[in-house]
Amino acid sequence: MNEYIIPVIAAVVALIIGFVIAKIMAKNSASGTVAAAKNEAASIVKEATSQGETLKKDKMLQAKERFLELKSEHEKVILSRDKKMNDAEKRIRDKESQISSEIAKNKKLNSEIENKAKNYDERLSVLDKKTSEVEKAHRNQIQQLEVISSLSAEEAKEQLMHSLKDEAKTQAMAFVQTSVEEAKMTAQQEAKKIIINTIQRIGTEEAVENCVSVFNLENDDVKGRIIGREGRNIRAIEAATGVEIIVDDTPEAIILSCFDSVRREVARLSLHKLVTDGRIHPARIEEVVKKTSRQIEEEIIDVGKRTVIDLGIHGLHPELIKAVGRMKYRSSYGQNLLQHSREVSKLCGVMASELGLNPKLAKRAGLLHDIGKVPESETELPHAILGMQWAEKYGEKAEVCNAIGAHHDEIEMTSLLSPIVQVCDAISGARPGARRQVLDSYIQRLKDLEEVAFGFNGVNKAYAIQAGRELRVMVESEKVSDEKAAQLSFEISQKIQTDMTYPGQVKVTVIRETRAVNIAR
Repeated sequence: MNEYIIPVIAAVVALIIGFVIAKIMAKNSASGTVAAAKNEAASIVKEATSQGETLKKDKMLQAKERFLELKSEHEKVILSRDKKMNDAEKRIRDKESQISSEIAKNKKLNSEIENKAKNYDERLSVLDKKTSEVEKAHRNQIQQLEVISSLSAEEAKEQLMHSLKDEAKTQAMAFVQTSVEEAKMTAQQEAKKIIINTIQRIGTEEAVENCVSVFNLENDDVKGRIIGREGRNIRAIEAATGVEIIVDDTPEAIILSCFDSVRREVARLSLHKLVTDGRIHPARIEEVVKKTSRQIEEEIIDVGKRTVIDLGIHGLHPELIKAVGRMKYRSSYGQNLLQHSREVSKLCGVMASELGLNPKLAKRAGLLHDIGKVPESETELPHAILGMQWAEKYGEKAEVCNAIGAHHDEIEMTSLLSPIVQVCDAISGARPGARRQVLDSYIQRLKDLEEVAFGFNGVNKAYAIQAGRELRVMVESEKVSDEKAAQLSFEISQKIQTDMTYPGQVKVTVIRETRAVNIAR
């Protein structure tokens, strides 16, 4: 036990001695570090003081230099202001001297003017005296002349005026008579010359509208497919289009007969699509006819646009363009209405140029003069008045509207375009082969025949076929029963018999069809 205590005590004593020695050494080291830091701080302070003095001296030098610069600039500004003030004083002195010299001149001029005014007054007094003397002498002369001629001055003046008036009237009448005679001699020749030149510059074909169209086939086997089983296909086509289809022995052709060229065109295009497609049955026929009717409406607009572009007419209202396109499928006394209007437009342009008028406005009036012949619904107004109302409605100029309304003398002509349009319309319609009046009356009779059927309730469609010898009437099955259909046929035939004049007899066929349609969803 004692053996272990002694070494432990020795070790503790050694540790204490080492700790004391370490503390003494650390204290000595810290005092040395503090002394070094103090020395370094003193040197830094000394160096900062010296740098501050140097910086202070530099700033003072810069401030002095800036002061000198500002002083010199201020002196320059003061010198420039002094110079400007001196210049201004000099200009003022010059002005004063100039004004004083002008005042002196004005005084001199005033004195001269006063002298001239005095001389002028003296001359005026002398002139007044001489004028009074001349007037007195003139009155004396007039009195002497009145005594000699035994007439007063007023009476002599009136006699002279009467003689001059009579002489002037005689000369004016002679001049007017000569001018009128010359105009009568040359006006007719000039008018004929202008018309002949206009006709010679317009070359058109003799085209007459017919009431039939020929539809060519690849072979005669197609005829059987068009007729269908028990004729159901051909009946469906006739019912949908209102066109009579004539299938005869003519090889590779069938005939489409209808007075309405729009219906004929719809039927022709529909047949072309059906034959090309190969599917020909009643449901397909109705579908194709509806699509073709819409296609014809679009084609009417395209025809109108192409026509106005070809004639160089701009700014036409879309409804008027549509009316121009409908002219393609209308005829006037057998003459195609669009071709007639184009011809009249060109004639008007040429004639207006010859007379020194506006050719574009004349062509516009010529193209639109017959738009009243293509109404979408029947009206009692004359076509010229109806066309004028349309033109006014769609913003055409007053000259164009008057030319449209006056080309058949329904209204008074108020512009030079009106007689030009009237003359050109007569030229286009009067040339040989252009028109056939019998055809126009025939077409009007067929239209009246269809209108009779539309006057009854429940009628959906009505078509005059067989050159007016048959009237086919399609009725709505919901409004017309089978018994009523027979009665309707009798009533229509009686109305035709009492209201219309026609050759031969007219067969009235009323067709009533019942359909039941349901949709599986």
